[in-house]
Amino acid sequence: MLVRKTTENEQELFLRTLTAAFGVQHQPPAEGESAWWAALETDRGLFAVDHDGAPVGTAGAYTFELTLPGGATVPAPGVTTVGVLPTHRRRGVLTSLMRHQLGRFREEGETLSVLLASEAVIYRRFGYGPAAYSQRLSLDSHRSAFAVPVGTQGAIELRRRADSGELLAEVYDGYRRTQPGALSRPAHWWSAGAGRPPVSHTPRHIALHRDAQGVPDGYASYSVAGTDPVTQTRTLTVDEVVAADDAVHDVLVRYCLDHDLVDTTVFANLSPDHPLRWRLKDFRAARTSPSQDSLWVRLLDVPRALTARRYAAGGELVLEVQDPFLATTDRYRLTVDGQGDAVCGPTDRPADLTLDISDLGSVYLGGTAPSTLVRAGRVRAHHPAAPARADALFLHTDRTPHCLHWF
Repeated sequence: MLVRKTTENEQELFLRTLTAAFGVQHQPPAEGESAWWAALETDRGLFAVDHDGAPVGTAGAYTFELTLPGGATVPAPGVTTVGVLPTHRRRGVLTSLMRHQLGRFREEGETLSVLLASEAVIYRRFGYGPAAYSQRLSLDSHRSAFAVPVGTQGAIELRRRADSGELLAEVYDGYRRTQPGALSRPAHWWSAGAGRPPVSHTPRHIALHRDAQGVPDGYASYSVAGTDPVTQTRTLTVDEVVAADDAVHDVLVRYCLDHDLVDTTVFANLSPDHPLRWRLKDFRAARTSPSQDSLWVRLLDVPRALTARRYAAGGELVLEVQDPFLATTDRYRLTVDGQGDAVCGPTDRPADLTLDISDLGSVYLGGTAPSTLVRAGRVRAHHPAAPARADALFLHTDRTPHCLHWF
């Protein structure tokens, strides 16, 4: 199967092929909406073509930065627009696309790549593992009282999304640099309105918080649906709450919960361990969806990736990493000092843990305990103390990884 780069004048063909792969029609955005494809990077697009040169599959990538435990950021291509025409499934097209794409990433010197998986069973075989998770939480207004009142600080102003792009981008960029698992939102995403609200130009109310000096330090993006004709109730849906600290976050959450003429407030994307339900006077009031995987991670250069992040404790661990898709098995010695800084390199010492590259991706951001994967039979521990030692290193109790950005 031949895989080639796309060219600048092939975007329409790329989109038609992709949407056909998903069984939908390619249509321009509705009035007042933005094109989700406005941020596509032509130079990172790929076509799989059949014997007569016709495209039968697509893959692409966005250029992001990923925030790691400890606050460092690394370049992270975000895999996207992956699809194969129904007429060419089960012929190795997807495998060829993913092998070519990973090869390009490695040639370009990338440390890792990320994606949001449409189906959980597809991408693990290419070395990706779920590394950050999300949850939907709903609260009825009459049961939303906090056990401890929120302190007042700063002020909130109500704005329109159409007038707030630069302010939102500034606040989000400050937030994402402190949140493990967060991705950058390049300036052209905001200007083009690519993706979902609040990046999209789709109309949204913006509650912008300013500190005592008038500096923006948080926002909530939300919409209020019309009255349900059956229940005669109204629902406010919060796309995201972004804040510099928990106190500002609480003020914005309280603003949303106290909105007039609203019966239910839905927070569409929270971390599964978000403290909101613990703030409530009625602990049972919060209705939560099952935790869902969001960001998946694939390590491309294991030593560089493991030394890029910080760790929760000092110690040493030898990892035997199996990468079936790239047909490699390598052993690495990870040594962490008392400040959480690490060095990592090849070793011939006996392994403490043997794991698949996808499972290393799952534990990488500190949101999945290595001991959990040992208990699940995914990771093999070579002595009883190894799982606890791995947990002490990889788990970061400061902030659970979370990704708000959709791509």
